[in-house]
Amino acid sequence: MAQNSKKYVADVLIFAISQVALYFGKDELKLNEYEEVILSEVVFSEDITVTFDRLDQIIWSLKESVIYPLRYPQLFASKSGLLGVPKGVLFYGPPGCGKTMLAKALACESGATFINLHVSTLTDKWYGESNKLVAAVFSIARKLQPCIIFIDEIDAFLKERRSSDHEVTGLMKAEFMSLWDGLTTDENTQIVILGATNRPTDIDYAFLRRMPKRFAVKLPNDQQRKSILQLANQKLEENFDYDWLVANTVDYSGSDLKEACRNAAMIPIREYMRANASDGNLTDIDPSKMIIRPLRISDFFIPDTQAENNATTGSAVDDPICSFNDDEGLD
Repeated sequence: MAQNSKKYVADVLIFAISQVALYFGKDELKLNEYEEVILSEVVFSEDITVTFDRLDQIIWSLKESVIYPLRYPQLFASKSGLLGVPKGVLFYGPPGCGKTMLAKALACESGATFINLHVSTLTDKWYGESNKLVAAVFSIARKLQPCIIFIDEIDAFLKERRSSDHEVTGLMKAEFMSLWDGLTTDENTQIVILGATNRPTDIDYAFLRRMPKRFAVKLPNDQQRKSILQLANQKLEENFDYDWLVANTVDYSGSDLKEACRNAAMIPIREYMRANASDGNLTDIDPSKMIIRPLRISDFFIPDTQAENNATTGSAVDDPICSFNDDEGLD
């Protein structure tokens, strides 16, 4: 059984490598054993369905500094390399505000290969193997460029170094930094390290300065919250008071709003089940005859205590946002 399982995994890997080679118009793409491990983290831009929407302030800066240099390298070519794609970009802000989705949209819009790097992929119980996996990340990125290497919660991986750190961790970070520096020596390299965090001050300064482009993704304002709520809620009663809902969801992140909408949408369904299936069994009811009432504003009742618990105030990143001198932010 174990032998067959290993053979199946090997066959799948061989097929995946052949598809990657075909995608890049090559007869064969040669990968070493460490690059094959990293291959599982690769996502092609055509497979990403997330696109930009209603983030105008950030979009234009991202297009000028990242997307256009990746799409039109000849336009931004210069002997000094000043106009080239930045080798490091950081998205920071409160949790649940769409930093990860913004990263995927960036890869989609730029047409770059997306390596969604999980730190656990780099850890290995054998001494020296983690360094080889780190090297594989950069080598496969070179083969598949233009490429974005995305590290979510980058503060957990590149946090401030201490003397108490494990030797293997220190070596892995040193290897990562060395290879990252190598990107800046080649003007034609189209590889971007993209990090996302809600704790920017925890990132080691040596790594932080390698991410000159920093974008603050803040909590949605009134207009943005209204857009999110309108997108999430489709079937509503007449004269639905969006203004009341917007005013009572201050300090809510995008994920908080989504959860509030989900909770509200469950109320009409619960009412229907209680009225038509006291035992909770709906199998005898024709689905075409199930009529669920529209959402009411009262379904979105939000007690103050619940709002305080659910809302992401972002106080942990308020000070860093002020001191980071970010490129663009969402007010």
